[in-house]
Amino acid sequence: MTGTTVAQKATVGDYVELLRPTQWVKNVVVFAGPAAGLKLVAGQSFFQAFVAFTAFCLAASATYAINDTVDREADARHPTKRSRPVARGAIKPAMALTIGGLLIVLATVLSAAALNRSVAIVIGLYFLMTLAYSLVLKRLIILDVIVIASGFVLRAWGGSLAVGVATSEWLVACMFTLCLFMGFGKRRCEVAMIGNSAEAGRHRRTLIEYTPDLLNHLITVSAGIAVVTFLLYTMDATRIPAPFHKEHLFYTLPLVVYGIFRFAMLTELGIYSGPTEIVLKDRAFLAAVFLWAIAALVVVYQTQLFGPRGLEGLFSGMGGP
Repeated sequence: MTGTTVAQKATVGDYVELLRPTQWVKNVVVFAGPAAGLKLVAGQSFFQAFVAFTAFCLAASATYAINDTVDREADARHPTKRSRPVARGAIKPAMALTIGGLLIVLATVLSAAALNRSVAIVIGLYFLMTLAYSLVLKRLIILDVIVIASGFVLRAWGGSLAVGVATSEWLVACMFTLCLFMGFGKRRCEVAMIGNSAEAGRHRRTLIEYTPDLLNHLITVSAGIAVVTFLLYTMDATRIPAPFHKEHLFYTLPLVVYGIFRFAMLTELGIYSGPTEIVLKDRAFLAAVFLWAIAALVVVYQTQLFGPRGLEGLFSGMGGP
């Protein structure tokens, strides 16, 4: 069977699949900066963050449409990607490119009109970087994952600019190192699914160079860096100004470690196709993420929830009359 496709009539479901709405969960990181900067409690700031989230969803869908067009021949030979609308001929490449172009224009106009020019510029940078990834950078080992991680940093930066809060360097470091870990985990899932032979290289060229041992090493190193960066972020009050420093976040470390170890285990086993599927389908990992998010929000907004003394006042009040 060759990689040729037979033209089909596109359905509404095909166009929805082209936009990849299940991948929009990645854009939740847009809320990281506003949340850490104590901005989400204000109605206007939450609306601004949501608009930024929507704009990044549109931009992401634009890149998926363009990427599927560029990769349609390779996708047609892939065991799972062959079912994508462009790869199987349901949506013509010209139509997919047109949709992608319209979406990125809409994302840029929305962010510029409803937010500010800075957010529009960041979205433009995000689109250009992902376009460069689709055309060239995804063929370069290690750099491909660095670009993916940088995309998440741009999302967080865009969210901060949307609500007018400074971007914490430590938040950026945590985001980047964690996404490096998850990016190498995605490559490990792919190797576990289709191997790293010459045939696998026809689907993704870097898989030939990404051996299981190399990926295991990169996952281990990036996981360690991510945990250490998180610890420094929670403990170094002298370098992290308010409101970004939250010392009680240190006590969420067990959830962070469990989530990272669970993710690493799942990528090693090759049960899921990638990070998005793990986040959406693995209940244990999802529970760890949910519990950490709740704990982090309680820590960040403790003074709004429990009064001026925050958690210290809450626990001291429980200690006696």
